[in-house]
Amino acid sequence: MAIKLYGPMVSTCAVRVMTCLHEKLVEYSLHPVDLLAGEHRQPAFLSKNPFGLAPVLEDGDLTLFESRAITGYLAEKYKDKGYDLIRHQNPKEAAFVKVWIEVESHHFNPLIHPIIYHYFVSPLLGKTPDQSIIDANVAQLGKVLDVYDTRLSSNKYLAGDFYSLADLHHLPYTHYLMKTPYADLIQSRPHVRAWWENVSSRPTFAKVSTNMKFE
Repeated sequence: MAIKLYGPMVSTCAVRVMTCLHEKLVEYSLHPVDLLAGEHRQPAFLSKNPFGLAPVLEDGDLTLFESRAITGYLAEKYKDKGYDLIRHQNPKEAAFVKVWIEVESHHFNPLIHPIIYHYFVSPLLGKTPDQSIIDANVAQLGKVLDVYDTRLSSNKYLAGDFYSLADLHHLPYTHYLMKTPYADLIQSRPHVRAWWENVSSRPTFAKVSTNMKFE
């Protein structure tokens, strides 16, 4: 039975999962969810994720939500197929993948999320973006990216000299950041810039990023 993914094509979390599926050469069917119309709050969707958040993945009788949990599941289930995103044959390298997955989740995402939300999403909801929130998070994100720049000065990728799930998890939000006036957060840090140009050019991400357009 083919994997089913429920979520909008513009969703950062859905894109995270779609990119992983392409890296693992796994076929899936995408079932769009209209968040602006509130489809994620309807009983049909809430039966899949009681928190009402996209995406949701169905693999036979298994239903999963939370994008990082989904990518972890896919990377492990299909560890011998497609690109090895978790370095399962090298415990030391695998440990660094896990470290930088945690860094993205706890240090990077909480800061970049409100920037993207207020810049792109608030206007779609008829709200005025809160520039003070954007500015505060831009300042803090810059400090985090200084750490990244140091890390990437001696490693091609975040977990080492190999692309991994840790890099993949950064793709969707950074893609949107590069379309804002705050792209200099990436461009002004030479090692971060080189890393971004590398990871964002992967064909797997190109397949899904073309549809990442807020309209």
